[in-house]
Amino acid sequence: MIPAFFGLSGLALTDAERSFFRSAAPAGFILFRRNCGDRAQMRALTDDLRSLVGRDDVPILIDQEGGRVQRMGPPEWPKLPAGEAFARLWDKAPVSAMEAARVNAKAIAVILREVGVNVDCLPLLDVRRPDADTVIGDRALGTEPKQVASLGRLVIDGLREGGVVGVVKHMPGHGRTHLDTHKALPIIDASDDELAEDIQPFRQLNDAPMGMTAHLVYAAWDAERPASQSPVVVQDIIRGRIGFDGLLMSDDLGMHALSGDFGARAAGALAAGTDIALHCSGEMAEMESVAGALGPIPRVSYDRLQRAMATVATQASDESFEELVAKRDSLLALA
Repeated sequence: MIPAFFGLSGLALTDAERSFFRSAAPAGFILFRRNCGDRAQMRALTDDLRSLVGRDDVPILIDQEGGRVQRMGPPEWPKLPAGEAFARLWDKAPVSAMEAARVNAKAIAVILREVGVNVDCLPLLDVRRPDADTVIGDRALGTEPKQVASLGRLVIDGLREGGVVGVVKHMPGHGRTHLDTHKALPIIDASDDELAEDIQPFRQLNDAPMGMTAHLVYAAWDAERPASQSPVVVQDIIRGRIGFDGLLMSDDLGMHALSGDFGARAAGALAAGTDIALHCSGEMAEMESVAGALGPIPRVSYDRLQRAMATVATQASDESFEELVAKRDSLLALA
């Protein structure tokens, strides 16, 4: 097994993907809209991935946040609220907002489990800043660190109750960015004291099973390298000050915030101390470059992966998606 999560190109595995994944033995996979047709197709695809690698608990990830970031969407699946909806409710009724966040996350888990997806890249613990780029924007759970942490905790709980692993992102905080990392590399000039606010939600949820780094340069910590490639940020800040010991993956290696060939990007992320290199495009040449740069998954990373996948409930939810959504909507109506 190599320490990589890979995307794939379409609604079903190609012969080339089948051969490559069997040979490379990635630690897991990630799905995007191009892989999500309908329920039967997705279940067949995820069953195929499990059979191919011979692991029932292989992580199959998706970004199913709600709002702008929802890979499984209409008309096959209903539209989900963005993080901002829960932040607005918090302003009027914090306890209701926390319960709404929990039942919404559990509802997401129900539809993910139905199609064989067992990891959701949620919650965002990025603290929203009014003058920042909109790449985070209404995806955030609020502008105050303790609020973000409280809502994020209930998202993790709801996903777990529904049988899905949550991923806290984007460590050590993406809320101040003035550029979209899909397009360019942002440099964050905030001081160490200012950045202490950004890491607070991650410190409060440092027992989360999985986390994702950010492709941002934090000048106060490492002015030369983005966090995902920086031993200082990963080891001193994320593992040290935040105290996170869960499975840590890079953000997508295909983002234009990074430079160099894909093998170098993957090797840089692992050298910095992340556990998993995340590659999302499904482009075969890029995946081959990533796989060629990586050795077997280190034992410490394998153990973190096993711990993370063991955190979820194995029993099916006793509440239907419709019941959970009705409960969520009645709470959100209070806002």
